[in-house]
Amino acid sequence: MNYQPSDYLPIIVQLGAALAFIVLTMVATHWLGPKRHSSKKDDVFECGIESIGDARTPISVKYFLVAILFVLFDVEIVFMYPWAVNFKELAWDGFVEMVVFMSFLLLGFIYVIKKGVLKWEK
Repeated sequence: MNYQPSDYLPIIVQLGAALAFIVLTMVATHWLGPKRHSSKKDDVFECGIESIGDARTPISVKYFLVAILFVLFDVEIVFMYPWAVNFKELAWDGFVEMVVFMSFLLLGFIYVIKKGVLKWEK
């Protein structure tokens, strides 16, 4: 099937509309929003607790590893949903491809477990 550049026009229009909405919203809130500043208003505030100490304290890399692993293993759903919707049309070829895909994910998960990335105790 040969695609022409005009076939992508709806996608380009939707992308342009989304970007225009974002820019318009940001400009409108900047122009229309209140501009009152004071030392109390501009002070750092989080959860009603006064800020104490430096915000640049080191954080364990394990938090970041767990977040990255969550994203990595959660994105598999993006690939599994279309596969599940088209399961009958894909037949055995699609099933074998998904088994291979899930095998790679399982191997990656076993590697993560063996490395001890998910162990919180030292």
